[in-house]
Amino acid sequence: MQPARGRLFVISGPSGVGKGSVVAGIIAADPQLERSISCTTRARREGEEEGREYHFLTREAFGALIDEGGFLEWADVFDHRYGTLRSTVEQARDAGRDVVLEIDVQGAKSVQDLLHDDAAMIFLMPPEPAMATLEWRLDERNTEGGEDRTRRLAKAEAEMAQRERFDHIVVNDDLERARSEVAAIIEASRS
Repeated sequence: MQPARGRLFVISGPSGVGKGSVVAGIIAADPQLERSISCTTRARREGEEEGREYHFLTREAFGALIDEGGFLEWADVFDHRYGTLRSTVEQARDAGRDVVLEIDVQGAKSVQDLLHDDAAMIFLMPPEPAMATLEWRLDERNTEGGEDRTRRLAKAEAEMAQRERFDHIVVNDDLERARSEVAAIIEASRS
């Protein structure tokens, strides 16, 4: 007997909101969830491994996948490309596993436009004052400086204006509470 098709959960929000921390917690606590590993053309950061945080591709290899229709969604973000492989998401869902996409707002909009109601869309918001919180978190993360940091903050403001497009909005003012709220949304959508 064929297993029921897995659900798709999109977790999005501005840079620095804590998407990775929330997703890591819910994946660790829920064996039915599988995190989709995105592809990127950016260089690896210290401590990152191929296939764990991202699949690191050359611009040429990424472009070939675009031409082949290999991405469920892809976007140019700060001079780099990011995308979700269609084949890995579909294989997991066809095998009955629920898949979590941790992607930016541009990618989330692409998934929503393509799949309509076939994905549960969850937006993570920073606590108020939102921009000050994101600025502080980006400084703490210390992965971007100068112009990159300024561009991320400007993009974050535009992304937060799109939160009403999502099915659920979760404020990440406390990591454990945010993880619990996202886990409850996932569980409710399964039933």
